[in-house]
Amino acid sequence: MSSLQAVHNIPEICAQLGITDVVLSPGSRCAPLTIAFARHPAIKVRTVPDERAAAFIGLGLAQTQRRAVALVCTSGTAGLNYAPAVAEAFFQQIPLVVFTADRPPEWIDQLDGQTVRQTDLYGAHAKGSFTFPADTTHADAKWHATRVVSEAIGLAEQFPAGPVQVNIPLREPFYPKAGEELQFEAVKVTRELPGRPQLPANVLAELRAEISGTSRVVVVAGQHPADEALLLALRQFAVAYQVPVVGDLIANLHLPAAPSFDQRLRPLGHQDVFMAVPELGLKEALKPELLITFGQSLISKALKLYLRNARPAQHWHIQSAGVVADTFQSLTKTVRMEPADFFAAVASPSGPLSKKGEPDVNRAESSGSPSPFLERGLGSEAHVAQPDATRVAPRPAPTGPVRLAWPSSGAQLSETEATAKAAYLKPWLAAENWATDFLAEFMQQPNQPFNEFTAIYQCLQRLPNQSALHLANSMAVRYPNILGLPVGHRVEVFANRGTSGIDGCTSTAIGSALAQPARPVVLLTGDVAFFYDRNAFWHNYPTPNLRVILLNNHAGGIFRMIDGPRQQPELEEFFETRQMLRAENTARDFGLRYTAVSSFAELESALPVFFAPESGASLLEITTDSKTNADFFEHYRAMVRTSFSS
Repeated sequence: MSSLQAVHNIPEICAQLGITDVVLSPGSRCAPLTIAFARHPAIKVRTVPDERAAAFIGLGLAQTQRRAVALVCTSGTAGLNYAPAVAEAFFQQIPLVVFTADRPPEWIDQLDGQTVRQTDLYGAHAKGSFTFPADTTHADAKWHATRVVSEAIGLAEQFPAGPVQVNIPLREPFYPKAGEELQFEAVKVTRELPGRPQLPANVLAELRAEISGTSRVVVVAGQHPADEALLLALRQFAVAYQVPVVGDLIANLHLPAAPSFDQRLRPLGHQDVFMAVPELGLKEALKPELLITFGQSLISKALKLYLRNARPAQHWHIQSAGVVADTFQSLTKTVRMEPADFFAAVASPSGPLSKKGEPDVNRAESSGSPSPFLERGLGSEAHVAQPDATRVAPRPAPTGPVRLAWPSSGAQLSETEATAKAAYLKPWLAAENWATDFLAEFMQQPNQPFNEFTAIYQCLQRLPNQSALHLANSMAVRYPNILGLPVGHRVEVFANRGTSGIDGCTSTAIGSALAQPARPVVLLTGDVAFFYDRNAFWHNYPTPNLRVILLNNHAGGIFRMIDGPRQQPELEEFFETRQMLRAENTARDFGLRYTAVSSFAELESALPVFFAPESGASLLEITTDSKTNADFFEHYRAMVRTSFSS
């Protein structure tokens, strides 16, 4: 029997525990793992030479499939190149099992080649670090080796999921002899069976009573994968208690909940717009007494800062396990349940329900507003710029106002409670309605200079239904969070907001495209993120469903849009780091269909072909001027601030 039999058993353990996708990078020290995974009939192995790109591709696979993916690399600095993706997986709670081949322990720090200190390589950014036994000839050592891999996979998948490292010291010989068959033994694995925590009935009753009796309650969602059960439970909760629900685009609350639900009855998503209105009356009207949160990070800095300043008397965070962040410095209670289970349980009837009429909260103008800003319209200030002399995107067909009420709204409430909650709900809905109308009007201004904000608006309006939208960091994620998506479209949104880095956004989208080849996968990215991660395309696997929208302003354009760097003389050289690269050569090198546009007319003509299924893997490069983008976005922000000026 081979001295490497315990290593050769690793793919069998993975397969039995549900890991069927492996991304590896070639190397000599990892050869026993490479050969074993490649020869296992239940494992799909993909080879990506660049370890940083490989790890993010693995992250994209795991993020999309919602199950663990394995990474395999050789010894030395190879594993260090996994670190950015490992950190992202840790904070985004994505299960990765990282197998790092290593020198035997006696050769560490002995000036041997490709050797670094690999034990606990990722430190606090991994859920756990395991060391595979260096010698496995004894039966107990083989048992230990099997147990280590089983425990590592189990830990990676336990909520909150995350990355784990298994460091595997290997001695030569690494390769089987000519004609030697590799055997996969029957192995005993340890399975982790998931459970769902529930609250005692008396505790649920207390929570229901607190929600019913508190007039100013708001739900805020952080980043969260699409979850139909959660969407349905949230809408039922919002109806039962007349509570506004607010979420960034990456919370995926914009998706239709169920065919029987009025699609206008959806959570609010334009907080980046209405939170920028300098209206003290509005801020006071929106101030919550009870804040209920779930999910991970927020994109909206305006909402985050507002909630920190608002200091609600109570803040509950819903999370079944793991460390809970006190993001708004107001946390008073952690509820250990899955969010879908919590909202469904609290929304379910707990006794006889009162009968009452339904307050009209469909539009702010239907009755007196709590703040003067709600009665003011869009300002008439014109943007003076050189015209593009072409059309911008057609205004989407009206879908009706956002609403949270229909017959049976407030079914959990007394008449007094319902009246109080309707008074708090009204300014939230009015703000959302105004922001929706404002954006539709603003984006249709004639004679705009060609700019990336409006170009993104056009792209989002034409996204294929049922697609996956990956947003790179910096302005590529902020613009869509402001604009939102067309109502009723089933577009799931992904973004690497665990660490918010630019280093693997393209690779993550490619992993997603590989994981679901029948689904359109669209990446919206900026030039710095794109060119930084060009090795994402350095592999041999077709992705005909991938569409890359590249915003190339030849600079790190975000630095022109934030106070601080934009006022400094060092802006262009040391913050924007201007570059003159174009993506045409990258597209040619990796076989992507390439289109370049620099006007609204060209963009409007290109989008139907770009999104057509028969076009195959494609790259659309939208070239704009960084200063024009900054000026136009500042004009947008000024319009938001001044539209309600007296």
